[in-house]
Amino acid sequence: MDDFSTQVCGVGALAEPARRALYLYVVDQQEPVSRDQAPAGAGLPRHTATFHLDRLVADGLLDTEFRRLSGRRGPGAGRPAKLYRRADRQIAVTLPPRRYDLVAQILAAGVERAARSGVPVEEAVRAAAADTGRRIAAAATPARSLGDIAGILAGHGYEPHVDGDTVVLANCPFHALAREHSALVCGLNLDLVAALLDMLGNGVSARLDPAPGRCCVVVQSGRE
Repeated sequence: MDDFSTQVCGVGALAEPARRALYLYVVDQQEPVSRDQAPAGAGLPRHTATFHLDRLVADGLLDTEFRRLSGRRGPGAGRPAKLYRRADRQIAVTLPPRRYDLVAQILAAGVERAARSGVPVEEAVRAAAADTGRRIAAAATPARSLGDIAGILAGHGYEPHVDGDTVVLANCPFHALAREHSALVCGLNLDLVAALLDMLGNGVSARLDPAPGRCCVVVQSGRE
């Protein structure tokens, strides 16, 4: 299952009222809760709650651990209880896709770089964006065609469409920031994609070509 499907399933699990009540009860507690505590707190029958709790675990919203609630050890201490707590994994769905977490990491890395080296902040941010592009490329499978490159970009919210020797990025994953801070965000976007393409090779490059309704960056084969 791809990341988008996983995220949707996780959020969709909370559409069921009983499941949502259990989730809200569990995350409101300071300590993990048992199979007895959760249904009592959410006002649900235990047999119903057990099914929904396990579904929340399967969908990545809750984690489990086992612990003896009595604190006793050794023979006669009883079996450890299964406890539920909020999962560490973050789930969010935005349509169209937005990656404000990614741009925040780039901006934070850029500010730290500028503070260490004394270079202008904008220069440091764009260097951080290029580093991010190279990391994305290094983690990707080999790209042998524009379609492969489009697939890599799709995984980061760009909604690429291949048109001949060009890949048009139908979505900007940093849309709100790009609208308010166009020069900075379009610049870092270009450096991210250009560094990614350079790492992948294949003679594919990126250029700025702003237009309404899409990302300011266009990818093209055989363009220097």
